[in-house]
Amino acid sequence: MVNAARVGIAIACALVGVLPVSAVAEPVSCGTATATIAAAAVVRDEDWAEGLAYDAHGDLWVSRVRRNEVVRYDPSGRVTARVGVSYPGAVKLGPDQLIYVTYGNFPTNLVPGSTGGGVIRIDPSAEIPLAEIFASGLGMANGAAFDPAGNLFVADTSTGVVRIRPDGSVDAEWSDRAKHFGADGVLVDGDALYVTLYLSPSGRILRIPLDDPSLVTVVADLAAGPGAPPLPDDLAIGPDGLLYDATTSGRLVRINPTDHSTCTVLTGEPMTSIVVSRSNARELLVGTASGNLLRVRLPE
Repeated sequence: MVNAARVGIAIACALVGVLPVSAVAEPVSCGTATATIAAAAVVRDEDWAEGLAYDAHGDLWVSRVRRNEVVRYDPSGRVTARVGVSYPGAVKLGPDQLIYVTYGNFPTNLVPGSTGGGVIRIDPSAEIPLAEIFASGLGMANGAAFDPAGNLFVADTSTGVVRIRPDGSVDAEWSDRAKHFGADGVLVDGDALYVTLYLSPSGRILRIPLDDPSLVTVVADLAAGPGAPPLPDDLAIGPDGLLYDATTSGRLVRINPTDHSTCTVLTGEPMTSIVVSRSNARELLVGTASGNLLRVRLPE
């Protein structure tokens, strides 16, 4: 989520539909993770890291939303490519080994009916990587995730989750049953899609069955009580099989979707995105609003 989008969040929260709460998260204790800076921001805040993904070669792609570019880093941390993308959001490796990036992740596209967002793709093997339009006409295109069949699910924060077929066409019938204003991070796990509602006061996480998106249930609410909203952003599956959510309120939260429990494993600067490290399964790389990339060692 772009920082400027926090303007008017209190009003936007009032527009979030209220779902029946199938379970309310009960905080549990868990170990504390440790964090070090894997790559420091060159200019703090201006280098906001919105999305992270590895390509098939082991290079790391990072969307720098305020710089309107996606940057490629080799395993040594050296920048090897920059691709211009308008307000890039999530970065994902597709089943075709191309890198997919949402674009238009900016507050002007938050208004329902906006069509300034979409998805581009990049051939990471190209000598000079370029952005190619894959899908367009979306609103505030933010998070993204692929299912095993190659469908791409995009969290359009202005409307909900959009299902895009492998040919780039929108599955309108499926998408019309997944309207959740404020959708941000998305993650496919088995036969379900997990979605964070960034604009929800409670920091809500939803579970949406892939075969019937109308049967949505609540996995957890990250808010421990009254106060500032948790602002849940990107999701990842950790080595323990549990969900981890980066929040721009400054918490890395572990979520057990089976018993709906949550716990905070790390607090610090606002966190935006997560990917499991290629070099160590117990480590996560976490993007931040400052632009730093954190190496987070999970507790045993």
